Amino acid sequence: MDKKEAIKKIKAGDFFLGDADKKLKADKEVVLAAVKNSWDGNSSVLEYADKKLRANKKIVLAAVKQNGSDLEHADKKLKANKEVVLAAVKQSGNTLQYADKKLKANKEVVLAAVKQDGSALQYADKKVKTDKKIVLAAVKQAGWALEHADKKLKEDKEVVLAAVKQNGHAFEYVNKKLKEDKEVVLAAVKQSGRMLQYVDKKLKADKEVVLAAAKQWGNPLEYADKKLRADKKIVLAAVKQNGSALDYADEKLKGDKEVVLAAVKQDGSALKYVDDSLKNDPDILAIVNKDK
Repeated sequence: MDKKEAIKKIKAGDFFLGDADKKLKADKEVVLAAVKNSWDGNSSVLEYADKKLRANKKIVLAAVKQNGSDLEHADKKLKANKEVVLAAVKQSGNTLQYADKKLKANKEVVLAAVKQDGSALQYADKKVKTDKKIVLAAVKQAGWALEHADKKLKEDKEVVLAAVKQNGHAFEYVNKKLKEDKEVVLAAVKQSGRMLQYVDKKLKADKEVVLAAAKQWGNPLEYADKKLRADKKIVLAAVKQNGSALDYADEKLKGDKEVVLAAVKQDGSALKYVDDSLKNDPDILAIVNKDK
């Protein structure tokens, strides 16, 4: 295949640089056309180019604008070029991992990366992880990026609230003191009821907190204070989300027809947790048998 034919195929979307011969992989015009016409922004083109062309700024810039991850295959000098790295992280934040060490400490570059993908914070220089503006941008995009924030920022209520509101699971990485903060806890369980398991013991006995968790996720009763497992409003909210949550309800509520009906409507298999006095109730059995 000659150069002219290769370029024609590239434009038609019928060309893969990896299958080309050595001469075409070293041809600037062919490689530039290939990276500019890449149909899949997740597939690398640059990795198949001749080594010399991986050091060509024009080609590398075109490549990373299409697929930021192509930075991995760029020449070492270009991994230290701010313009190239900025273009790469704006397309795919996690390509920060391939940048030169100095640029991982550059606030402008890191901010651009975390705005595109908050999880890119994990690749930033340690000092940058102490920057509140950058960490806030990261957790607003991906709450669990809080895991990679500086210890002090895990104690910052504004940062923590932003993180758990975006992703309740970020609560796992919250400072111990803030795990006792009701506002933070409520924000977390409203987003992910599962986080009740990490909540301070006192708040596991807080009706508002447990109810919020139950409305979001049907199985917080396992982690709730024993007294709240006997609270009909909370148990009803839980079994409406997950009938099997009846297993953790107080024994009295396992014999409450309203609660049991709600549980078996959600999940017929919850019948096994029902009090014996209701297991043969015709209304309950009608619902269970309807699902079979």
